[in-house]
Amino acid sequence: MSTSPNQTDRLRANLRALGIAVHDDDLEGIAALGFLKRVADVERILAATPPTTLPDYLDAASLPPAPPSATTAAVWPANPPDDTLLGVAAQLRTGAVTPLALTEAALERLTALDPKLNAFQLVTADGARVDAQRATDELAAGAWRGPLHGVPVAIKDLFAVAGLPTSAGSRICADQVATEDATLVARLRAAGAVIIGKTRLSEFAYSPGSNNPHYGPVANPYDLTRDTGGSSSGSAAAVATQIVYTALGTDTGCSIRIPAAFCGLVGLKPTWGRTSLAGAVTLAWSLDHGGALVRNVADAALMLSILAGPDPRDGRTLRAAAAPFAVGDLTAGVQGLRVGLLRSDGSGQPMAGGEQLEAARQAAVALANAGATVVEIDMPQLDSLRVLGAAIAGMEAVAFHLPWMQTRLDDYGAFMRQRLLAGCIYEAGAFIRVQQARAALRQSAATLLTQVDLLIGPIHPGPVPALGVPANNGLAIPINCLGWPALTLPIMLGADGLPLAAHLIAGPWQEALLLRAAYVVEQAQGRFTNPLV
Repeated sequence: MSTSPNQTDRLRANLRALGIAVHDDDLEGIAALGFLKRVADVERILAATPPTTLPDYLDAASLPPAPPSATTAAVWPANPPDDTLLGVAAQLRTGAVTPLALTEAALERLTALDPKLNAFQLVTADGARVDAQRATDELAAGAWRGPLHGVPVAIKDLFAVAGLPTSAGSRICADQVATEDATLVARLRAAGAVIIGKTRLSEFAYSPGSNNPHYGPVANPYDLTRDTGGSSSGSAAAVATQIVYTALGTDTGCSIRIPAAFCGLVGLKPTWGRTSLAGAVTLAWSLDHGGALVRNVADAALMLSILAGPDPRDGRTLRAAAAPFAVGDLTAGVQGLRVGLLRSDGSGQPMAGGEQLEAARQAAVALANAGATVVEIDMPQLDSLRVLGAAIAGMEAVAFHLPWMQTRLDDYGAFMRQRLLAGCIYEAGAFIRVQQARAALRQSAATLLTQVDLLIGPIHPGPVPALGVPANNGLAIPINCLGWPALTLPIMLGADGLPLAAHLIAGPWQEALLLRAAYVVEQAQGRFTNPLV
């Protein structure tokens, strides 16, 4: 569906009312990029939603509070690989390697590889060496701060790190120096991590690709002419190339899961509110999720246990369980689990191309072979969730960016500027109507969870795009709109030599089940091929 003249006129009038001077070339760019092509679909969904529907932000049933955390101790796989968090932690505790040696190796690898990748926004070599030496001395004295003691990590440059700028991939925030750590950064430090730098992202995290006019795109380690996906682009490249063992990311519409999928990693988007975003630059308050990119499922479970939990600085987390996330027995298997293999994208069309569907099918087969019951299933709400998720992202992004849009519009790159301007197409009352439609869709989608415990599908409809070209997040953003946990897991290499992943989705607060199922698939598929870079 193309942009109509009426839509363009309406957008121009709305922008004028907001005091934003828009140029014709931006309106042409908005039309060319298709940023308004589904506005009519949004309006159709709103028209079909009863006006008596309780808006999502008032409806506790839409995303209920977390149940009490289990008290069972975590059971981790034996003999974890050396290149994983659990593996390197074992080496550190036995003295096989020191934090200082690990950090020096990470910095050397960064220096060698980043000119090809463009993964790092800034490198904190001196500070990392100081922290690594302290961690080394503590180990020598018998002190152990936590499961990341002495492990090199990286931070997406959307999170505040005290004393460092948080550019958010932008020119506008490039000189804004943080005075305190974001909560997730503080939790990494408390677990003993050594921060070696901050990673690149698309401008203000508002692209499913690594495209960034200010700092350049991030190359995929499997093929430097292809994209990493976005927006946690640098974090994915840094972990995939073994510069660091994990890196923080955020996911508003795909931004942990697609970069993880494109770079052969595990990317977990937790339940909305499971992790704090205090100290992270906002994209869309009700869609943003924080998490980490890692090399295997056990590490994803470990990172969630470190990052999760309520934070008085972020009211979104107060519905999460007070106790830390309980991993439980990751190796307990999936006997009796009910799995739904998604067969369409909600609009009646196939979800993806042949290779992408095959990756999802292989994951389902692995679960069936381990004792799960797998059935094909439709999720008719997907397309409406896709449309509403994009509309909500646009509305909330405009609300956050409006002061800069009114005063510094030309400091945005064209893609970001035009995407923000397009978000002004909606009238003020549309936000409430969208929240009513969202509540109805959440309740409708929840009925699927009476039929199955887990959903599986592809994460991207086609091949990895060329370097700097945004991905298609249409299979990912519906899950942000629901707030459910989801995980991407590498399954195989495609004919082009790039990774193909499965997308596993569970109900609210069911991360332990999600991780247990992903672990079964991972064991069946074997270790994933490392990138060529």
